[in-house]
Amino acid sequence: MLNHIAKPFTKCVERFLPDPFVFVILLTFMVLAIATLATPTSALDVLQIWGSGFWNLLTFSMQMVLVLLCGYMLANTPACIKLLDAIAEKPKSGGQAILLVTVVSMLASWINWGFGLVVGVLFAKALAQRVTVDYRVLIASSYSGFIVWHGGLSGSVPLTIATPSHFTSDLIGIINTESTLFAPFNLIILIALLIVLPILNRALLPPESEQIIVSASKLNEVPIDIPKATTPAERIEQSKVLGTTIGLLGLVYLLVYFVQQAGTLNLNSVIALFLFLSITLHQSAANLLRSLNEAVKGSAGIIIQFPFYAALMAVMVKTGLAASIAQGFINISDAQTLPLWSFLSAGLINIMVPSGGGQWAVQAPIVLPAALELGANIPKVAMAVAWGDAWTNLIQPFWALPVLAIAGLRAKDIMGFCLVQLFVTGAIIALCLTFIPA
Repeated sequence: MLNHIAKPFTKCVERFLPDPFVFVILLTFMVLAIATLATPTSALDVLQIWGSGFWNLLTFSMQMVLVLLCGYMLANTPACIKLLDAIAEKPKSGGQAILLVTVVSMLASWINWGFGLVVGVLFAKALAQRVTVDYRVLIASSYSGFIVWHGGLSGSVPLTIATPSHFTSDLIGIINTESTLFAPFNLIILIALLIVLPILNRALLPPESEQIIVSASKLNEVPIDIPKATTPAERIEQSKVLGTTIGLLGLVYLLVYFVQQAGTLNLNSVIALFLFLSITLHQSAANLLRSLNEAVKGSAGIIIQFPFYAALMAVMVKTGLAASIAQGFINISDAQTLPLWSFLSAGLINIMVPSGGGQWAVQAPIVLPAALELGANIPKVAMAVAWGDAWTNLIQPFWALPVLAIAGLRAKDIMGFCLVQLFVTGAIIALCLTFIPA
């Protein structure tokens, strides 16, 4: 039944969804027009805000690229590939492959979003080489696991409000992760999605006669042979001692940072952890650089599109458009329903501002005073914004770019299935945020 429901969505997406870069251009025109017509800002001022906003997130853009690259390099280490290949031998049918790839992707995304994106798609390719299964649904299933990232260990919102001197600390103080990530309502959402999403993805699998199968030979990664070292320079490049030593040195630093200095998980520490683990497990500089060259292909979309999204974010914030959208939802809220409306407004804003940290900067000054005024639970409202951001990533092509690049697909190949996932997971998250106590 679900497969029949997904068909019209799939056909509609295949027909009308452009390339993600064209999508952001069309989105730019729409936001500029709405900001001009719906806010007091003049067209010239909107244009100036947009043009100057391109460079607001260069540091963050580099961090996102590094998260992706380091996540890919770690997932592409011999130890990780061996583990994924061993697990990929378990399924004996396409349905089992769909169930397994969803669970693996969700667990990896809960640990770290960049790691989850890469592990999910690499595991999907390993499964497609062993089991006959619709490749589109397999990749859509691997991407769907990404929905849990903001409720996991790398979630921008819960990590931000748990950090001393965060930008809203004077309003709400420090909220530790026991009240957000490990709160009962958040754990119940995670468990519910872990149960329902694999079953949903299995139900989306078309009959065998309608499946799109990719030949295993097209998915095999051609290993790049590193020639035997014949010069001093090549021997240094391939030295396992040199690579392993610098990797272990970095890991020792992180151990001191987390244990002795009581350091916290943040973007920089996560990047460092993945980088030094990658160097250690790849052992030599030559192996690491080979993996890096493959990883860079998947970051092209982030590099070219993130400046456009930074410009859109500037327009949304400085013209007051984002505040108006969020305030509109808040005006119809009370203490119990504020998390629900915060979730829905975050999902809408995420289409135009696909950055968890950036979106929190937009919505926190609005939802937090409202929560205080209405007497709503602050951690729950904050996590509602986090889940809204993660939820509509299912149909926001931006974060699918690295997955699609590695898989060799287009956005329109998976977005029809992602739409069905969006409706079902949205209902689950909304119900949990509304009726499960904090």
